[in-house]
Amino acid sequence: MKKISLPQQSKMLTSDFVFGVATSSFQIEGGAADRELSIWDTFCAEPGRIKDGSNGLVACEHVQHWRADVELIASLGVDAYRFSVAWGRVINANGQINQAGLQFYVDLVDALNAKGIASHMTLYHWDLPQYLQDQGGWLNRDTAYRFAEYAEVMVRALGNKVASYATLNEPFCSAYLSYEAGIHAPGMKNRSYGRQAAHNLLLAHGLALPILRKHAPQAEHGIVLNFSPCFAASSAAADVAAAKLAHAYHNLWYLQPLLTGTYPDLGDALKADELPKVAAGDLELISQPIDFLGVNYYTRTVFRDKNGWFSDVPPTKPPLTTMGWEIYPQGLTEILVQLKETFANLPPIYISENGAAFPDELIDNAVHDDARIDYYQQHLLAVNDCIDAGIDMRGYFAWSLLDNFEWAEGYTQRFGIVHVDYTTQKRTLKDSAKTLQALWLERAAQLQTEPAV
Repeated sequence: MKKISLPQQSKMLTSDFVFGVATSSFQIEGGAADRELSIWDTFCAEPGRIKDGSNGLVACEHVQHWRADVELIASLGVDAYRFSVAWGRVINANGQINQAGLQFYVDLVDALNAKGIASHMTLYHWDLPQYLQDQGGWLNRDTAYRFAEYAEVMVRALGNKVASYATLNEPFCSAYLSYEAGIHAPGMKNRSYGRQAAHNLLLAHGLALPILRKHAPQAEHGIVLNFSPCFAASSAAADVAAAKLAHAYHNLWYLQPLLTGTYPDLGDALKADELPKVAAGDLELISQPIDFLGVNYYTRTVFRDKNGWFSDVPPTKPPLTTMGWEIYPQGLTEILVQLKETFANLPPIYISENGAAFPDELIDNAVHDDARIDYYQQHLLAVNDCIDAGIDMRGYFAWSLLDNFEWAEGYTQRFGIVHVDYTTQKRTLKDSAKTLQALWLERAAQLQTEPAV
């Protein structure tokens, strides 16, 4: 079996760096009868929305198997586990707290803490309760205030037991893919909707942040954004301009208001009626300092000009993942160096998701996923390159712990380092999990033998 190794003097091998695995609620939990419907339940029920016609009603049945899953996580030798909370499992449509649903997360955090595993909790990973969508969802400014109330319920229950609170995961996906491109739930296609949803999501983050700080003063508080370096399809001026516009629209639109209190100036690219409605004081709320920035990285993107706008050029040259994504590890370093050069106040960074889907086969109770091992090796070295470039890197979370429901792709994509048989719910460590486990356990053993300073 292949081995993953890091430079001998790498900060990633010290106790100052956090290694973990990551999941999200709708993708693994199941237990749908014990929560409110989410926009993804509704989306899955619409014909043609999900590639294989599947849904998240059962998924990995984590709600049923969570104790065994915690044991599995502990066996890997990680420092931390990143997971998200299903809003609709905690807050009922009538506004009352679902005590059993809340207790599920309290028990999970307590069990992780008992194992010495830090909880990195994400409050919103796309599964908006349908009862809020019925009132306008993220197009309704009031949803941001409902989010702040929900955040208060969670932080009052868990406080400093959670090491890290992230308000949102990838608002790009919850805004652009969901309200502008129509690929994700609720499946709307309107540019002005996408911009307004993005603003209301960021407002939700800003409203929740002081509440989280108040009730969990010892925890870290931040947000998780996804980034891809944007390349031009050619040296033509129009393509170069398209890539620059895409970078502003997809990357900076979410980060710049957080760090500077301003949205990118796109010139005449957006019409006046496509700009979000921003109330007085919104940007001050949004740009409150954060303790960390979670960065999700998977691939780079290439753009060409399309009538003064941008259009992505899908990669064709292998190696590609089964998602059709180019494997481009140096892009992780490139985009973070670019962001560091742009923003002097770039916060400390956790790589909160990084991973790949491959055509895994379970044969004789084993999955030989050498391509995934290579992927992790290359991207961990890219993280080390970021450290060498002077970027404050605090941790790395592999996506994903488990094979799971991959949104509009259904169950056609396997991102897990652990194989899941969706019929029996049996978990099987892939070679990638065993290889990462060897790295993490060796590191843990080394840290235990080092003398205290």
